[in-house]
Amino acid sequence: MRYALVNPNWSFEGSIYFGCREPHLPLELGYAKALLERRGHAAEIIDGHMFGLPAERIRERLIGFRPDVTVVTTAPTYLFWRCAQPELGVPQRLLEAVGDIAGVTVAVGPHGSTTPRAALRKLGVDYVVMGECEETLVRLADGEPPEGVPGLCYADDGEIRVQGGPQAVDFAAMPALSWPDEVVHRHRHHHHRFDPSEGGPGAEVEASRGCPYRCSFCAKENFRNGYRRRALEAVIEEIDGFRRQGVEYLYFVDEIFLANRALVEALIGRGLRFGIQTRIDLWKPEMIDLLAEAGCVSIEAGVESLSVEGRAALDKNCRMSTEELTERLIYARRRIPFVQANLIAVADDDADEVQAWRERMRGHGVWANDPVPLYPYPGSPDYRKLWGLPDDDAWERAHEYYLRQFEAFSDIQDQRPLPLDHLERRPVA
Repeated sequence: MRYALVNPNWSFEGSIYFGCREPHLPLELGYAKALLERRGHAAEIIDGHMFGLPAERIRERLIGFRPDVTVVTTAPTYLFWRCAQPELGVPQRLLEAVGDIAGVTVAVGPHGSTTPRAALRKLGVDYVVMGECEETLVRLADGEPPEGVPGLCYADDGEIRVQGGPQAVDFAAMPALSWPDEVVHRHRHHHHRFDPSEGGPGAEVEASRGCPYRCSFCAKENFRNGYRRRALEAVIEEIDGFRRQGVEYLYFVDEIFLANRALVEALIGRGLRFGIQTRIDLWKPEMIDLLAEAGCVSIEAGVESLSVEGRAALDKNCRMSTEELTERLIYARRRIPFVQANLIAVADDDADEVQAWRERMRGHGVWANDPVPLYPYPGSPDYRKLWGLPDDDAWERAHEYYLRQFEAFSDIQDQRPLPLDHLERRPVA
């Protein structure tokens, strides 16, 4: 089988999208390609975002490749599945442009994982994969009948069939990825890096998947949920491959980069800089020192709320006081060039106290964002508290609520978001 694995050329005009808008490595497609080729299938990644390819150029690439199956992701890389753009306008337009030459079409990503029926209707694809997609794509390529493959949504005799639930892969067995030089050398972006760089390429890598915590705002329940570590040997093999290609900086896309001593020690002496996202309450000073020695130059730390009541409402399960968190952040900043404390707009937090704390952090070199209005992502506990389990209208419901709820938005959003029906094409009933 010939599989085209397509990352659209993303645009987020009018979106609430909180993620970085620069191109990143589409890791889910990288794993899928490696597993498909291991099984004897032909697979090619067409990265519209990294190479700035409009739909007509992607169409040309597909015509040249002659795929049996075309896979399109609905969010820009695993790094942002938990905070994906709500709208499906970009993949909709791409699929419309290539549908007649794409072969069987498959959508993968957080939208289909949480609202598979809606994603199938909006995108007009043959299959929607629920959850982590890599092994499901291999099962389809190997010829298993769709009715025997769990984690699929598809139309059967005019009825939409949702088969099982979101799937999780054997992440510990995921192979070391390798990327073509032309991709790596084009990847100039250093995600979440703010210290001076030498100008070499950046890259993303994944050492673990999932998170052992259940914060109320986190939309991970239907994909990348249970915490699993990848084999250390595979991670280091992949990192050493990047070093040989001249990569200067790595960003770990792990939902939560835990204090894994073996991994951190393995990074020492490799001459790389890297960034992580984590919780500062999980890092003792000794391990922060080790992080710095290994080359960490950026920490994005989820604090979310400055009150005990606020953190409890978010189900943070944090055992530190606000003052202890503050001191730990300041300690980290003494060793690491950039430390960010993420804040969410929480009713229990006093606005004046938040601003005073932000000023205090700024005085110690720690950046704390203007609290972000909370978007109740389908697939998060917050969504479920408001409306129950997501149905086919979950994204529309969450989006309308968000736009009604807030008059002002975060300093990381540069415009007022548009309604969802302005950003998507409505499917024919």
